[in-house]
Amino acid sequence: MNALSKTVAERVTGPLPADHPPVKASKIGVLLVNLGTPDGTDFKSMRRYLKEFLSDKRVIEWPRIAWYPILYGIVLNTRPKKSGAAYAEIWNTERNESPLRTFTRSQGEKLAMRLAGHGDIVVDWAMRYGSPSIAERSDYLMTQGCDRILVYPLYPQYSASTTATVNDKFFEHMTGQRWMPAVRTVPPYHDEPVYIDALARSIEAHLATLDFEPEHVIASYHGIPQSYFRKGDPYHCHCQKTSRLLNERLGWPTGRLITTFQSRFGPEEWLQPYTDETVEKLAKDGVKAIAVLNPGFVSDCLETLEEIAGEAGEIFREAGGENFTHIPCLNDSDAGLDVIEAMVRRELRGWID
Repeated sequence: MNALSKTVAERVTGPLPADHPPVKASKIGVLLVNLGTPDGTDFKSMRRYLKEFLSDKRVIEWPRIAWYPILYGIVLNTRPKKSGAAYAEIWNTERNESPLRTFTRSQGEKLAMRLAGHGDIVVDWAMRYGSPSIAERSDYLMTQGCDRILVYPLYPQYSASTTATVNDKFFEHMTGQRWMPAVRTVPPYHDEPVYIDALARSIEAHLATLDFEPEHVIASYHGIPQSYFRKGDPYHCHCQKTSRLLNERLGWPTGRLITTFQSRFGPEEWLQPYTDETVEKLAKDGVKAIAVLNPGFVSDCLETLEEIAGEAGEIFREAGGENFTHIPCLNDSDAGLDVIEAMVRRELRGWID
C-alpha cells in the first residue's frame, strides 16, 4: 500500500486510546468552485444572491460608507426584479436551477468518474455566492477524511474579483477549523496548451455547423473596472494572451479575432473595447456575419446565454447585421473536462502517483 493511501490511524505510532475520536481514512479533496447562482428567479432569492455578491469587497472596492447606501437604498430594491427576469429567460426549468449550477454539478460528477482510479480522491463542487457554499462543501470533504484539499477556482484568467475571492472565502472558513487540511489552489491557466486547444477545437466544430462564414469572431471576456487594472490586477493581460494564443492556434489572419469586454456595472470606466458597442459598430460598418465566444467562462450562464446569445445578437441585427451565432462555453463537454482534469492532475503531483 502506498504511504499516501494509508489511514491516519495506520500512520500513528502505537494503538489509539480507547476513547479516541473515530478517524476516517486519509483522503484528498478536490473542490471545484464557480461564481455563484441564485436559488430562484423570484425577488427574494435574487436579492439574497445579489446582496452576497455585491457586498464582497473584492467585487466592489468602493469604501463601504459610499457603496452601502447605494447598494441597500437603490440596487437591492430595483435590480432583483430585473435580474430575476433575465435569469427566467435562461433558467433550467427541468431541474429548477440556473445552467451554471447544472454544468458545475456535471463537471464535478464527470471529473470524479475520470479520477475514479484513485480511490483516495473525493471530488465536490461549490459556489462562491449562493449554494452550495464553499463552507458547506469544504466541511463535507473534511468529514470524508480529506486532510488535503485542492481548491479549483473555475476561472482561466486571474482576477482579484474572481480567483482571489474564492481563495479568500475558503481560507476564511478554515480559520475556524481545529484540524485544518493541507491546501493547494489551482493557479490561472489562461495560456495552458490544453485550454487553448480545447477552445480552438470548440470554435472549429461550431463554425463547421454553420451555413454562413463569420467575418469576425469576438472573444468576449467579463470586464473589470479600469481602476482594478491600474492597481495591478493581471486580468487584462491574461485575456489578451489567451486571445493571442487562440488566434495563433487557429491560424487566422490578424483582425479576424477581436477581444472585447462585457458586463460593465456602475459609473466607472471598465476595460475596453466594450462588447455591445463593438457588435453594434461592426454591423453599422457593413459586417453581416459574426460569431461570439466567451473564453473566460468555463460554463454557460446568465452573462453568456442572456447577455451575449440574446442581447448581443439583438444589437447586431438591429444595427444592420444579418447572421449572428454564439459559440457555447466548454461546459461539461469532453474537451472541457480534458482541461479541468489536466489542471487537477498537474496540481495533485506529489499527492497522487
